[in-house]
Amino acid sequence: MKLVIASNNKGKIREYKQLLEKHGYEVMSQSEAGLKLEVEETGTTFAENSALKARAAHAELGCAVLADDSGLAVDALDGAPGVYSARYGGIDDDAERCEYLLKNLEDVPDDKRGAHFVCTIHFIDTDGSEISVEGRVYGEIGRKPVGENGFGYDPVFMYKGRSFAQIPAEEKNAVSHRAEALKKLEEKLVAKRG
Repeated sequence: MKLVIASNNKGKIREYKQLLEKHGYEVMSQSEAGLKLEVEETGTTFAENSALKARAAHAELGCAVLADDSGLAVDALDGAPGVYSARYGGIDDDAERCEYLLKNLEDVPDDKRGAHFVCTIHFIDTDGSEISVEGRVYGEIGRKPVGENGFGYDPVFMYKGRSFAQIPAEEKNAVSHRAEALKKLEEKLVAKRG
């Protein structure tokens, strides 16, 4: 069954393919599906933004679609960057955004650097029914970027002593915020199909 991810983020698409193709989905990005869609993320929550993107994609394509909105919430920054994670500090480059985050946390002691990644998935099936789920993974922000894997804030997000960029993809995909949200989605899809 064709499943279009309402995104062109290569890192995200790769993770979704790794997690969903084993369930029989033919996973493709919106550009691979021929969809040129730029949805303005006007929501104030991850759930609102993922629903906006999924509904716009489903209206255009009519097939099963999945959209997510995800980001990093840092305790010492009152949940920032939050829904603005991809645009934090007005910066487009992942490495520069990580440096900006670290600069904003340079005076924060190690025991106050708690953070979590959030992923809200909004799935619309071919019949138009909608499912929304959320996953989280907790860790803390390190002092410097480490590791070569992953994308976004992975090099500074420490999970059980290693950054998300140091953890192999297979291991990360088992514990990430996206993996938790997908597990919840799978459970709801199984229950729906009965």
